Amino acid sequence: MLSNFTFDHGAERLSGVYGGGGSGRATAVLLHGAGNGSKERLVPLLEEFTDRGCAALALDFSGHGESTGELRELSLRRRFEQAVAVIDARVPAEGPLILVGFSMSGQTVADLAGHYGERVAAIGLCAPAVYAAQAWDVPFGDGDGLFSEIIRTPDSWCEAPALGVLRGYEGRAVLAVPGNDTVIPPEVTEAVQDALAARSQYTRFELPDADHFLGLWLRDHAGARREFVDLLLTEGWTATRTWVAKQLPEGRTVATTRFLSGGWSAQMRGLTLDDGTELVLRSFVKPFFRRHAPGLLNREAAVLALLADEDGIPAAEPIAVDATAEHADHPSLLMSRLPGRVRVDEEDLVRRLDLLAAQLVRIHEVVPRERPRTYQAWTSPEQVRAPHGALWERAVEVIRRDPPSYEGVFLHRDFHPGNVLFTDDLRIGGVVDWVETSWGPADLDVAHCSTALALLHGPEHGLGFRDRYEAQGGRRLADGPEHLYWRLLDSLAYAPDAAKLAGPWQELGRTDLTPEVLGGRLEAYVGGLLERYA
Repeated sequence: MLSNFTFDHGAERLSGVYGGGGSGRATAVLLHGAGNGSKERLVPLLEEFTDRGCAALALDFSGHGESTGELRELSLRRRFEQAVAVIDARVPAEGPLILVGFSMSGQTVADLAGHYGERVAAIGLCAPAVYAAQAWDVPFGDGDGLFSEIIRTPDSWCEAPALGVLRGYEGRAVLAVPGNDTVIPPEVTEAVQDALAARSQYTRFELPDADHFLGLWLRDHAGARREFVDLLLTEGWTATRTWVAKQLPEGRTVATTRFLSGGWSAQMRGLTLDDGTELVLRSFVKPFFRRHAPGLLNREAAVLALLADEDGIPAAEPIAVDATAEHADHPSLLMSRLPGRVRVDEEDLVRRLDLLAAQLVRIHEVVPRERPRTYQAWTSPEQVRAPHGALWERAVEVIRRDPPSYEGVFLHRDFHPGNVLFTDDLRIGGVVDWVETSWGPADLDVAHCSTALALLHGPEHGLGFRDRYEAQGGRRLADGPEHLYWRLLDSLAYAPDAAKLAGPWQELGRTDLTPEVLGGRLEAYVGGLLERYA
């Protein structure tokens, strides 16, 4: 049974609908989108929650539906404040929340998740939008004012604070993605997905026949509505926990679990057993990596087994792999924990760079019993999305040729500071992330680490890494234009979005690595390569 209510907020009267409750379960809060959005279209979804024993409410923001006020005077801040006021009045204090937002309310859900913290048990984002920080206080106006100017600025959403909130969220998260969204750019959806996949119990809910207006779609499609609510109410990672438990020595249990920072392609969790043994669980959550997980994780497990017989390469011991998610919720690899931590600070940098170079030399000395697959390029002249300008055109032209001939070696293929663990006494305690292990030119591993160093510590460190590698006795690298080919083949893969590489670094404290800083460093590095090797 649903009941209507009104709530006075300042000079405005907000209209809402409420139902369910009494079972101690979470309260679902449903928030409509912009334009002509209203609570009315969300009533069937609200009833889906109340039928499961949940309390649920939906409200009309001011200027929408049956609420008073002018839409032109509304803002993202006022949406947040109105939602907080209604939740605090209608939901028991400290009661768990399920937040569901459509379109513009994707931003509002993120704002509420940051405000309510651990009270938020699940979030559902339906074709969500996120916005630049400077848009938060600005009234929406009539579509031709400052708010519209801000949100129409290309890539203004890239540094949206909402993405940082979603990146830190650890509860259940469902991202509903329509097959034909003419409102939200796919880059925004991908950024939201990347943020949710960092820590949350994430599920992507595809609706291939739907358009942007998912409130109307779910209203009219009962099956999809039920499935969406099922995903939000089902406890996540239960299959993974069961699978992990079966891999442990008899009598052992997992005592604590914590996230490990620094990963980008996978979620990394540190597990401590009741006897103090430490393990690491690597899980592929993002759809791209889920699709490729059988090849990636099986290859990594095989490489880790191979490296167990190699001195001087601290790699984890593989314990179990479920590369197809047959038993776990996501494709997963369970392995031993290595000592040390990722270092992205500037302290002891010269010493760490020499250690990185020496470690890469040792990796290239491995002679595998079975040669791994040939390397794969991560970009091509056709794929590069470089900024306009003569420098970038010249750089792209360098890789518009067949690859130079090379003497193949065993490649880590993703060797950079984010995949190396340093101990407190400044030794390398571990090298991780062996999913891309390949056979190819040593130049390519040198190139990849050099790009990362240029972005993380400055172009001069990227340009100088070859010298450090050779000083440690590394393989002979190509000369001139041939070496330039490999260096640019790597660095151009990050144009123009070098910031994508920096998410884990920012989590580790490098908040100075803004898109502007990274873009400037990448351009200076590419220019330096052309000057040195062309």
